[in-house]
Amino acid sequence: DNALMIRLESTKGALRAGIANGLPLDEVRRQVGMLDALFTDAESVLARGAASAGASFFGAFTVLLREGLEALLIVVAMLAFLRKVERNDALPYVHGGWVAALGAGGLTWIVATYFISISGASRELTEGFGSVFAAIVLLWVGVWMHGKSNAKAWQCYICDKLNHAINGRSAWFLFGLSFLVVYREVFETILFYAAIWNQGNGGAVLAGGAAAVVALLATAWMMMRYSRALPIDRFFAYSSVLVAVLAVVLIGKGVAALQEAGYLPIHPLADFPRIAILGLFPSREGIIAPIAMIILLVIGFGYNNRKTEKDKKLTA
Repeated sequence: DNALMIRLESTKGALRAGIANGLPLDEVRRQVGMLDALFTDAESVLARGAASAGASFFGAFTVLLREGLEALLIVVAMLAFLRKVERNDALPYVHGGWVAALGAGGLTWIVATYFISISGASRELTEGFGSVFAAIVLLWVGVWMHGKSNAKAWQCYICDKLNHAINGRSAWFLFGLSFLVVYREVFETILFYAAIWNQGNGGAVLAGGAAAVVALLATAWMMMRYSRALPIDRFFAYSSVLVAVLAVVLIGKGVAALQEAGYLPIHPLADFPRIAILGLFPSREGIIAPIAMIILLVIGFGYNNRKTEKDKKLTA
């Protein structure tokens, strides 16, 4: 129930902020009571869903599709870029990154199931720091790609330079980025699936996961196919926009996760909607972070445009 989730997140944030600001004890107790009631309501909703195979299928499908889509878009953009500049020798590094992330995810599931219990704080810290780091990297990648899209008259020159620029160090950078963005999503998916699996209907969970995998593979195939037909300047332009959007989403999610873990302050905004898929969360910090990322992207893209105009005047 989305409305219940929004109320739960808002009340929890208000309680944390109140304690940090020295809220009177009676008011803290009142808010704790409200939070307990909301948790009871949430437990009832989950209990109703536990008996439904359809709910288990839908939950497994949407979780994997939502988490996998973010990682897929970044990895496919990296693969398409390398093929555009004819650097097939660097493709194994990207593939190695996401394969290693899946392997690490499997080990995480084994450890979390049979050896230790991963706390909510540990989960939020992993997601938070991973999201923030990935967002910063994507900020740089997005601005860089946008700069290449503006140099339409020099495409052959650019391709030649890119071929020389992708050396061993940058290839391992591609491995690291591929690993990071995929493992972050795998880690969160494992924890969600563990909760859904414990409700029963294991067959429905597996079916939902399989359906999501098929949808993700179809999406990857379409992206790779149509990216080949794009001229390289358009490819860079579209890819830079895609990467910029993902950077905004990830910075919002990272800040929200670090707030959940207690590493960042939280000032709730009761009337603001919670749109997790866009990285928007109902807090002052949850709005400032995406806005700051958008401003940085606008500055970077604006710098690229000015540089292109200057280069055109010099070559005219």
